[in-house]
Amino acid sequence: MYIWGNVLPVLFIVILMLVFGFYWASRKKKESVGGGNWVQFISMGKEAGFSFKEVEMLRQITVQCSIEDSCSIYSSTEKLDQCIRAIVRNIRMSGESEDPGIQDFLSRLYDYRKKIEADDHSSSSGISNSRQMTDGQVLKILVSGGGVYKSQIIKNSSQFMTISRPVNTKAASPTSWQGNKISVYFWRENDAGYVFDTEVMDEVISSGVSALKIAHSDSVFRTQKRRSTRMKMNKQAFLYLIKDDKPSYKLEIDPGLRCFLEDLSDTGCAVVVAGKTESGLRVKIQFALDNIPICISGIVRSTSFKADANRSVLRIEADPMPMEIRNLILGQMFGASQDDDDDLPFRVLDDEVAKMHSSASPAPIIDDPFIADAAADAVLHEETKLDDKDFKIGDVKMDDLF
Repeated sequence: MYIWGNVLPVLFIVILMLVFGFYWASRKKKESVGGGNWVQFISMGKEAGFSFKEVEMLRQITVQCSIEDSCSIYSSTEKLDQCIRAIVRNIRMSGESEDPGIQDFLSRLYDYRKKIEADDHSSSSGISNSRQMTDGQVLKILVSGGGVYKSQIIKNSSQFMTISRPVNTKAASPTSWQGNKISVYFWRENDAGYVFDTEVMDEVISSGVSALKIAHSDSVFRTQKRRSTRMKMNKQAFLYLIKDDKPSYKLEIDPGLRCFLEDLSDTGCAVVVAGKTESGLRVKIQFALDNIPICISGIVRSTSFKADANRSVLRIEADPMPMEIRNLILGQMFGASQDDDDDLPFRVLDDEVAKMHSSASPAPIIDDPFIADAAADAVLHEETKLDDKDFKIGDVKMDDLF
């Protein structure tokens, strides 16, 4: 009895140590799936502006996603996107999507993700001379005292650049372009706006088109950079004119001017309408993302008119968006949600309104704004068959440089 009295405490301590050792080893093994130095991970998370609670959430997500190098989420858009998708899934499953704190965390995650992308982009894909420009690039030519003209690169060789003869329907062209000093402005897709000064070498005919040969420049300057990457879209939407300067995010139940949403970001969008249109208009665009009807308001900053199709592209700078709408758009851009809706602009909120529209002419207006029929969809996706009456805003002036 005396011996057992001495052995039992020792045995209890040994068992306790074994249990603790097993727990510690299993925890380390589980965390090692994510890998990485957790002290460094927490330090980098704090430097990125996240709270300790948020860093801990990110740490758990890296383990859940089996990310080998946990610290890579602070420098890799691919790894961070993987984490964001997991976080969005968890939020939806928990029903916390309307929690302001959660939305704020998501918003800062998206901002950090944009920062990583911008840092990667700025270190790689800019251009420094005109020889790096590609055929087909749209140009705006500024002649001192002569206005702004539109042109396009026909062929860019190592010796010189051949561009289409600049045109401006509201300004007379120079009698002779040869020897003129010009400034060339252009927007490089997914990059920035650029400008360079050069001189017209000669007037020629290239591929049956009246053209100019201009000298190359080794000094191409970046003038502006788009604040957000635009996501390509092909989505039907409704456009509404708004009269005041206040942002308008209230959903409309009546159909507006039908249009196509061409691209989208958290700072603006581009839509296609029929006819010519002016810049400076305040508009609201309504559509659906991830089966959720939303609208954004803003101002038309520039337009591009295609005479052969009688279509204008409106580039709209958005008003500051509510956080929920901004997060939904960024989630779509970064793959956090799958937009599998039927390209529908909004949900009918009132049965009487739906009945009212059902008695209207069946085409080309969509009878039920949330359930587009196949015929309307086929018409909407063939630009040349669109009815101008559904699109046209009005005749207008040419837009300026950018």
